[in-house]
Amino acid sequence: MERINITETLSFSRIVYGMWRVGDDSDTSPGHIRNKIQACLDQGITTIDQADIYGGYAAEELLGAALAGTDLRDQIEIVTKCDIVAPMGRYADARGKYYDTSSEHLHASVEHSLRLMGIEYIDTLLIHRPDPFMDHRDTGAALDALVESGKVRSIGASNFRPHDLSLLQSAMEQPLVTDQIELSVLCHEAFTNGDLACLQEHDIPAMAWSPLGGGKLFDAENQPLHHKLKEIGERTGHDASGAAIAWLLAHPAHIVPVMGTNKLERIAKFSEAFEIAMDRQTWFEIYTAALGHEVP
Repeated sequence: MERINITETLSFSRIVYGMWRVGDDSDTSPGHIRNKIQACLDQGITTIDQADIYGGYAAEELLGAALAGTDLRDQIEIVTKCDIVAPMGRYADARGKYYDTSSEHLHASVEHSLRLMGIEYIDTLLIHRPDPFMDHRDTGAALDALVESGKVRSIGASNFRPHDLSLLQSAMEQPLVTDQIELSVLCHEAFTNGDLACLQEHDIPAMAWSPLGGGKLFDAENQPLHHKLKEIGERTGHDASGAAIAWLLAHPAHIVPVMGTNKLERIAKFSEAFEIAMDRQTWFEIYTAALGHEVP
């Protein structure tokens, strides 16, 4: 499995296993979740993506139960997120959904995450959504302090636009090491709206959430695109979803797809995307199909 350097001392596997749906599985037992992690490790996938809000603020605890009593923590990198407050779980008393990037909330969120996952540090903490009420100096100082404390190894963002990244970075000593954005053959605006260009300019790897379009890739309305992906995948004995991931992996910005599924048989095939040839012309075949028309 290819790896990508996040800091001088931290690297991610080029494919990340996303646990946003782990609580939706009919089997949430520690053993079953360990089997999912092991299926990733068997392919060299060592990076796990979490968030405090996943599963109604319960997914981190499910991961913690799976890690307990094992040496799995020493074999993986854990990414998690915070700042979304929704009226459920431990925030059931909230009057509505909002974002909180205050120093107090960030420190409390990290303590919750460490306790629920039963770990001593978070490899990368992401601000989950841009906060229109953010005091960037307060937020930046809190994030720097979390790294200095050793409770967090690095800081990134999620769903940030270039101006959001610039504002937060202006108030931080620590570098922002990634931005997790929606990116797929169905959601490809970031390739041309400046989002990916900004990350590429600053050598910040983009983590791509929903890299298969949340399953919409297989809807009837997307059949022409699906057929093109299927055709390209079959050239090397693989399927349409593998071609869609290979398309992201091939980009020179070093995109890191975050794959989320609860099916062990699908997890076991994540790395097959690397076996699909994706030269420039093939990449543009898919892009043209995604656009629905020839490039200008």
